[in-house]
Order: sequence, then C-alpha cells, then structure tokens
Amino acid sequence: TREKIIAAASEKFVCIADESKLVDVLGKFPLPVEVVPMSRSYVAREIVKMGGQPVYREGFITDNSNVILDVHGWDIMESIKLETELNNLVGVVTNGLFAMRPADVLLLGSESGTKTIYAT
Repeated sequence: TREKIIAAASEKFVCIADESKLVDVLGKFPLPVEVVPMSRSYVAREIVKMGGQPVYREGFITDNSNVILDVHGWDIMESIKLETELNNLVGVVTNGLFAMRPADVLLLGSESGTKTIYAT
C-alpha cells in the first residue's frame, strides 16, 4: 500500500528489484493481494472465480494491519484489467501489480551489478 501511495505521489517512479523478478509473462511468482481481515474468505472465493489460487500468508500482518493472499496460477496477460478487477473487490486494499502506474526507471540488481532500464 505504501509503495503505491509513494508511486502515485511521485513525479518519477523508480522501481528497484533483483533480476529474478524480470519475466516475459507476469504470474511466474505469486501475486500478493492485501485484504482487510474481515473480507479474507470472501475475497479468496472471488479470486477463485477469477481463476486464481489464493493462499493465505499465515502469521503476516501488513503495516496497515491487513492480511495478504498470495495468488498462484495466473498468466497475467492483461495486467491493467486484472489490477482494476482486484482493486474493485470489496475488502481488497491493493495488490502487487503496478500496471496502472508503471515504473519510469527500473533498477535490476544482479551478482554482476545493476542494470538500468528506462520506460519508453
């Protein structure tokens, strides 16, 4: 949540990640979805209807006292659409997609150094 607030308020969004996060198709890694605790079961059922496989991240509470569902099983081809659909579910605070506010600069760390990628 805080990352998205900062990205939205920033003139330039710089994303820092390790090179393992760079993939051709989103969905290789589970997608975190931050959820108000009371809505966890409802949101999980809705995600299943959307074709995802949500897994409750046990023992973890966000900075804003919410819980995380890690969603497996999606090949994410329409990231803006999915980000919007998830955020429109009652009880979802936000999710790990930054499709509506993509990075202007991506810094990818690796054992051999840092690679800088600029948005076109």
